[in-house]
Amino acid sequence: MNRKTFPILLAFLCMGFGDAVGPFVGLAKEQFALSNFEAQLIAFMGFIMFGLLSVPMGIVQDRTSKKRVLMIGLAVALVGLVLPLVGLNTYALFLLTILMLGAGAALLQVAGNPIMRDVSAEGKYSRNLSFGQFIKAIGSLSGSLIPFAAAKWFGASWSVLFPIYAASLLLTLVIIGLTRIEEQKNEKAPASLSSTFSLLSNKFVLSMVLGIFIYVGIEICLSTGVPILLNSRFGIDIKTWGLLGNAFFFIAILTGRFFGSIILNWIKPAAFFRATVVASAVGIALIFVNNQAVTLAGIFITGLGFANIFPLIFSLAVDTLPKRSNEISGLMVTAIAGGAFIPPIMGAVADSTSVVMGFAVPLVGLVYLAFLSFRNVSKA
Repeated sequence: MNRKTFPILLAFLCMGFGDAVGPFVGLAKEQFALSNFEAQLIAFMGFIMFGLLSVPMGIVQDRTSKKRVLMIGLAVALVGLVLPLVGLNTYALFLLTILMLGAGAALLQVAGNPIMRDVSAEGKYSRNLSFGQFIKAIGSLSGSLIPFAAAKWFGASWSVLFPIYAASLLLTLVIIGLTRIEEQKNEKAPASLSSTFSLLSNKFVLSMVLGIFIYVGIEICLSTGVPILLNSRFGIDIKTWGLLGNAFFFIAILTGRFFGSIILNWIKPAAFFRATVVASAVGIALIFVNNQAVTLAGIFITGLGFANIFPLIFSLAVDTLPKRSNEISGLMVTAIAGGAFIPPIMGAVADSTSVVMGFAVPLVGLVYLAFLSFRNVSKA
């Protein structure tokens, strides 16, 4: 690590604010009296902009700079978080706030993941990206812990998150604006839509993009579904201990990413990828056991397994074609739109069967990630 990584790590922290969509689902479900499907539409609004903005902004940053896109992302998210400060009275206004926050997070992902390569020593990109994702997990965790503390100890609303997040984004925007970052320039023609999507003809790149789509979708299924599961199955209050259950999941991710950034000094990324998928499958299987302690253990083990899947898929793909990092980043971050499409499927399954059976959706998604880790990555 060097001093140039500090402002990038702050951007990763702000990137994690987008994951507050997870605890927002349970909180908004209760406040606005929503069905499971309607609640999961919040996740759709939070992640649909990844699908719409990522490739175009990947091209923009290839022609301009990653730092510029990073700052635009911070500004867009800031605008979104200022909106509820005038009053969070309707479901529609809340969806608009989530849409803007998701758009900002999309731009932060497009620029933040590849710019970490610019400030990393040779051969340390996977390690540094895992550490950046560890910092992002702190931002993700705040979406559960701050509302829990506000309700439990101060009797305050969960909307206290909005001014805290807005201040953090503003500070990060100023620090990055004052930091000089030397970006690696590739001696090739500027990226375009055709050059970006032509990468999908590469079977390895296509499979890794699909891996990101499925992984992000099932991670959001877990983060949005855990508070609802704990409430419906064990009668745990969503506004307090239900949020803490969600925090438990993100604490596991936080722990896994921290140790992952250390483990990757000695273990090859492909081997570590396989281990994380196995741990994830074991964890989700335990969630189906009708015992509170076993369910909580399953949530934690799943978080440990999920912790490094995203940075591993991303870095393995970029390291395969480093000269196309901006285009690959655009495709990969576009695939984060899986967080928009897969959770509503889980919500529909939960409405038609039961909340616990909705967790079959992320379990099915892990089947593909197992194929990716044991066969596709190994062959590559």
